[in-house]
Parts: sequence; C-alpha cells; structure tokens
Amino acid sequence: MDSYTDLEDGKGRPNEGYSDFISEAIAEDLKNGRYTYVRTRFPPEPNGWLHIGHAKAISVDFSMAAKFGGECNLRFDDTNPEKEDMSYVEAIKRDIKWLGYDWGDREYYASDYYEYLYEIAVKLIKKGVAYVDDLSEEEIRVYRGTAVEDKNNITYTPPGKDSPYRNRSVEENLDLFARMRAGEFPDGSKTLRAKIDMAHPNLVMRDPVMYRIRRIPHYRVGTQWCIYPMYDFQHPLSDAKEGITHSLCSLEYEIHRPLYEWFIQQAEVFPSRQIEFARLNISKTVLSKRYLLQLVKEGHVSGWDDPRMPTIAGLRRRGYTPEAIRDFMGRIGIAKTDSLVDIALLEHCLREDLNKRAQRVMVVLRPLKLIIDNWPENHVEYVEAINNPEDPAAGTRPVPFGKELWIEQDDFQKVPPPKYYRLYPGNAVRLRYGYIVTCTGYDTDPVTGEVTAVHCTYDPATRGGNAEDNRKVKGTIHWVSVAHAKPISVRLYDYLFLVDRPMDVPPGGSFLDNLNPKSLEVIPTAYAEPFLENAQVEDKFQFERLGYFVRDPDVVDGKPVFNRSVGLKDSWSKIEKKLQSGS
Repeated sequence: MDSYTDLEDGKGRPNEGYSDFISEAIAEDLKNGRYTYVRTRFPPEPNGWLHIGHAKAISVDFSMAAKFGGECNLRFDDTNPEKEDMSYVEAIKRDIKWLGYDWGDREYYASDYYEYLYEIAVKLIKKGVAYVDDLSEEEIRVYRGTAVEDKNNITYTPPGKDSPYRNRSVEENLDLFARMRAGEFPDGSKTLRAKIDMAHPNLVMRDPVMYRIRRIPHYRVGTQWCIYPMYDFQHPLSDAKEGITHSLCSLEYEIHRPLYEWFIQQAEVFPSRQIEFARLNISKTVLSKRYLLQLVKEGHVSGWDDPRMPTIAGLRRRGYTPEAIRDFMGRIGIAKTDSLVDIALLEHCLREDLNKRAQRVMVVLRPLKLIIDNWPENHVEYVEAINNPEDPAAGTRPVPFGKELWIEQDDFQKVPPPKYYRLYPGNAVRLRYGYIVTCTGYDTDPVTGEVTAVHCTYDPATRGGNAEDNRKVKGTIHWVSVAHAKPISVRLYDYLFLVDRPMDVPPGGSFLDNLNPKSLEVIPTAYAEPFLENAQVEDKFQFERLGYFVRDPDVVDGKPVFNRSVGLKDSWSKIEKKLQSGS
C-alpha cells in the first residue's frame, strides 16, 4: 500500500492523479463494456452511530463515483428491526453531510424493497433453489458444520449435513412461505433457505438463511411484516434494484462474494459487482458498533458523542474537522490487506489543519498569581497579540495587561531543575507579547508551604520585544490578567485505551481491561483572556503552549467548557523522519 497516495484533494473531490486497484477495476469495466455508467452506494445499517471506519467507506464510495462522473446512493440496510431506530438514521445523515458528502435525492431504504425481495424469494422457490426449513437456529448451525484442523494443523471444512426438509416440493415450499408471511407460525419455527451445496468448502454457501420469522415492529413499516430478509440475501438484490455497478465493501465480505454473485445470478437481476478493500484499523481504538455500544451502555463514556469515542460525532465534538478526516483518508489510501494505522497520523492531520485555521489565545489551566511589584497601581495596558502567525490576514487583537497576572504553576520553581528557563528567583523571562520580568521572590502558605504568589519586576523598555530591547532571555511564558480573566472549564482528553490493539486480550479477558483510567481530566476552573468570552460551540482555538481546543456545547456552573482536541507535540512528524532516514 502507498500510505501517502491522495484519494482526495482535501475538499471532498477526487484527486485526478489518484490510482488504486478499485479505480483500475472500474476503469476496466467501463472500457470492456461491462457497464456504461458508475453508481456506488453507502449502505449503513441504522443500529448505531457512524465511526471513523465508516468515514473511510463513505470516502471511497462517494469519491469513486465522483471520479468516474457517476453517482453514489445512500441506502439504509434496515432489515433487522430489533436494533434499528430513526434516531440512528438522522444521526447518520447528519454525520455524512458534516463530512462534506451529498447524496442529493438518492436516499433509499431496504425496507421499501420488502415486497420486491419477497417476490424474488418466491421466484427462487419456483426455480427449486430455495426451501422452507423447520430446523432451529442451533440445529442449522450444527448441520452446516465448522472448520477443523487435522493432525497436520491444516484447516479444512468437512461436508455438512442436509436438512431433512431440504427436498420439500416447490408447491409445499410456496405454501409454507406464504403462511410464514401471513403469521401462522411462531417466531424461529421456520426459515427460508437457499439450496446451494452443503459440502461447499465455503461455509457461507451451505444453504444460507434468506428469511426468518420475527414479530418485532419495524421503525418504518410497523407490523406489516413478520418475516424479515437476511443481510446476505437483501444486500445484493437491493444493489441490483438500484442499478449499483460497483458494490464497494470491506474485506470481511470477501468470503460472502460467491453468495452475492449466486443470488444475483439465480434472481436474474442487474449484475452488480462486489469489490472488497481493507477496513480501517487505528491504534488505541475500537471500531465496532457492538463494542462501542457496550462502552455507552455500561457508562464507560458519556454517550455516542463522547470526545473519546471514534464516532464521527465524538470526533466532531473533540474538535476534528471534516478536512482533517478527509486528509487522513487520503494519506492512508486503499489497500487489499488489513493493517494498523498509527493514531498519531490522524492527530497529525488535525494538527496541520488547525494550525492553519485556529485562533490563538492565552489560557492558564493551573493558575498561580504573578505580581509585578513595580507596576503602577490600577494601571492597565493593552498589548497586541497575533491571532494566527500562519494567516497574516487574521490580524491582531488587544489583550489587557495589569499588575496581577495568572501564570501556569509549572512556569515557576523555587529550585529549578537543569535546563529550566522559566521563572525562579533571580531569573528573567518574557511574558508573551508583553514585557520581560525578573523574579524577585514568592509567597507561601504558612501551613502547607505551597507557593501562593510570585513577585517580580518589569522592565518598561522591553514591551513586546521592541528593537531597543537588547536583553536576551531564554524563556517565554503565557499569562492572563487577573482583573480581566474569564473563568472556563477544561476537559483534557487522552486515548480511551492504553494499548495499540485493545481487542487483543488473553483468554477470559475483556477489551475493557485495556481502558485508560486517565483518559479524561477535568479542570473545573481555568482562566482565559477576554477574547474567549464570545466563543461559539465548535469554535476552535490554539491555547498557546498548551494545545488545540474546541468549545463544547456544555456549560458547567455557568462556565463554558473547552475540550482539548490534540496537543502541540507532533509525534507523527518524528515517525516520518525516522522512516525517511531509514533508522
């Protein structure tokens, strides 16, 4: 895989120079006349919120269609009424639009095809390639058989066993299937199965179930149906009904491709083609709706949009941008084999994007008071601060500066460690955009001995690093005027899991054992410069020296909440340099 091949130009449009095995296959199909147009689809099941793994599928589906002047359908594969809900439909549509993709009026639902699917099932019964079975779910599993290893550790699949109901007549099968639809039989008492080959080496082809009985109201069609089609039956036929030329899906469906093609051939419908690509795997991340749902239900996170979650909504709340996510997808490219992508690359893409767009502000997370003893009482000056050095058009802003300032606790040490260039008795630093100050002493709590305030003097000739300032100082620290500070609450997020592969656990273990107990640190009160007072939800900032942050929808005790999106340190750049140097 070429890890740096661009799928898109960063704006949701396909990069004309992009080349990969899917593009080559589509181009060949058009060249040889297999298809005269290109139509793809993104087919989510509305049983959970989209995560970044889905973002890769969305990117591939929409971008491939656009690259060949085609179109991409949005189809909800909603054939499992037990877990599906309209709230998931709305969340999915919201996330896709936020990512920058538009399906126009091409919105479809598999549940709208129930009659069509039923008619095809009847057609297959009449052809003698489908039958009604009375075996239970467990019996079907036993009859199908499983893969085993022989004495030479070679895996093979012994032939399965035919169901005793496999050779029912066409007439009996048609009658039973009609009565299944009419609701005459209890749930789970009968299924409709395809008659293929119980000795097939691919277990998927051993008479797969096409329909099962479930008396569960459907979120769209209510109680109109008590039989529901299985995914492997519904999906290829829904693709065919919509005239999908290329059904692009993740690698785990490769084993299902023979069945996909079998249903299309037997049903004699439009010949959609399935092509598989490697799914996205990111270090320190779980990308499975089943396990993400467990995290939500068991309260390990605050919800689907918790900023520690890899859901699109969680990433958005964390401060990720659509551009950063699309850039990430372009960098990882499309592969035929699964691999693990370092989460540092995703963070690098976000950091690069926010560096160009984020407003700079000064915020003190863990405040310690700094008193400038020789500053005039009640005197306030305004220093000019740069809004974004990467964007000269962003201009500057005035920041109030006074006698008492908040600084970070870590920016003062009574006894400095080696190579410590910040404040300590006798040392001088520059206050960002302001003056050079020299530490003259500090106050301590008489009981605990903790430092409660730091004293210093300033040099009036050093404002803002003027040309006449000839003094050299090695340290620069940020600050916030005490009199003008705005209290905020800050949430510092870290990885939700401690290990690169959270699902790799010993027998009897759980992925929950790998949860990071320090994935969230809440700072109830931090102090920000006045500019942050007007921040709107999803506004993004660089807190100077601290990282990138985003305004959260929450307000706690009257204080707006800001989430840390990513730190300033870029570990991916270091990884790239090592790779390039061969070390």
